Amino acid sequence: MRRLKVTHIIIGLNMGGAETMLYKLLKHTDHEKFDIQVISMMGQGVYGPKIEKLGVKVHCLNMNKSMSAITGFLRAKKLIKDTDVIQTWMYHADLFGYLLTSFSKQKKLIWGIRRNNLDLRLNKKSTMFIAKINSKLSAKVDKVVSCSIKAKRTHENFGYTPENIVVIPNGFEVDNFNRIDNAKYIVSNMLGKDKGVPYITHVGRWNNLKDYNNFIKALSIINQIDSNFHVLMAGTNIDESNEELMHLIEKFNLNDKISLLGRRDDIPTVMSAADLFVLSSIDEGFPNVVGEAMACKTPCVVTNAGDSAYVVGETGETVPIKDSQALAEGIEKILNMSNAERKKLGEQARNRVLEKFDIKQVTKQFEELYEVDGV
Repeated sequence: MRRLKVTHIIIGLNMGGAETMLYKLLKHTDHEKFDIQVISMMGQGVYGPKIEKLGVKVHCLNMNKSMSAITGFLRAKKLIKDTDVIQTWMYHADLFGYLLTSFSKQKKLIWGIRRNNLDLRLNKKSTMFIAKINSKLSAKVDKVVSCSIKAKRTHENFGYTPENIVVIPNGFEVDNFNRIDNAKYIVSNMLGKDKGVPYITHVGRWNNLKDYNNFIKALSIINQIDSNFHVLMAGTNIDESNEELMHLIEKFNLNDKISLLGRRDDIPTVMSAADLFVLSSIDEGFPNVVGEAMACKTPCVVTNAGDSAYVVGETGETVPIKDSQALAEGIEKILNMSNAERKKLGEQARNRVLEKFDIKQVTKQFEELYEVDGV
């Protein structure tokens, strides 16, 4: 039996949730069963070279101008000539894939949706326009993969065909996120801090949806009750050059309580150093960072944004969004636990990730979608 030919089409390959998930999926897909190629509508980005190291060919269309869009479409049409399955990632790629397969009805088309908020105030008009077009076309594709339960409901309410949407969560490479036993010692030495002080970790890029104001305000509430804690904040633009963040920290007089680490490549160490992890978001799809913290056996306190509550389950605390008092109380509850209690909660968190969100299980769900009759 010949290998099934699968083409992934994505807008670009820079750092992002969809791009990261595609890379992980390609790493764990059975390449003896599937012959895979990737088409980037833009350039190679961060992940292009990494994907090619997996033995997967990456074709870049560089469709950033009107003329290159036309030539890119014609080139893509040639590239998918022998493809059995096309999997697309996000709205623009979904529509692009639909237009390509309009000329090749025999090809299986699987769309990918990841956004769980289609509020015009929070999205570009062009994004909303394409999403609306796609909603009208969604009945004509084979499947629409949603990364979260909330995103599925959002798109159903937006007009997508419910029967075609299937939820496949983001998968975690659990083996890459093991608890590092001496992490607190490493981080404490790096920062010159007392390793006996409880560490609270927050990881995420600077973005309004992450609701840093909520997090910092919750910390100020805790600080008035119990000042025995220190906070590790990591992520893109989470550093002292961020004037808005610095102003927020100074406003609540928390300069000595927070270390800004910026973008890090050693997130498992940062996660493992923490006594608890906090997600303060207003909105989320499927929060990768929560699963990563759980895989490192770090108990989590999360706002009820997207699928955060579902990911955490009974292994942590879930509080309402935009409620700093509730967030502070959730953090305090974990901080006030004994080390043994936190350790037990962390073990339960990792077990939940292994049972429900292991990348190997998630990859199998995608592979089952690829199956084509007669191949």
